[in-house]
Amino acid sequence: MSGRLVWNHSTHVPGLVRVLEKLVKEPGIKTVTPGRIRPVKGQGCALRFRVSIPISGGWKVNVRGERLAQEVFVVTDLGALEVQALLDALG
Repeated sequence: MSGRLVWNHSTHVPGLVRVLEKLVKEPGIKTVTPGRIRPVKGQGCALRFRVSIPISGGWKVNVRGERLAQEVFVVTDLGALEVQALLDALG
């Protein structure tokens, strides 16, 4: 059974949607919601994912790439290390 990808915003970090569409197909992932996007200083880079803090029923993930950063909220029963491993494998 696939999870659900929530479309709250019209803009995303380039390449992020492709990874999130794969993530929702993974077992244990219930809902993925991209959040706030903002510009950041520094050089552009490939997509990087960092599981940040626990939220109600899942994890907040910080995504960084190409001078932009975005929050992603993942509702899941998986632990932080499992979510991080999934994102690293898919990204």
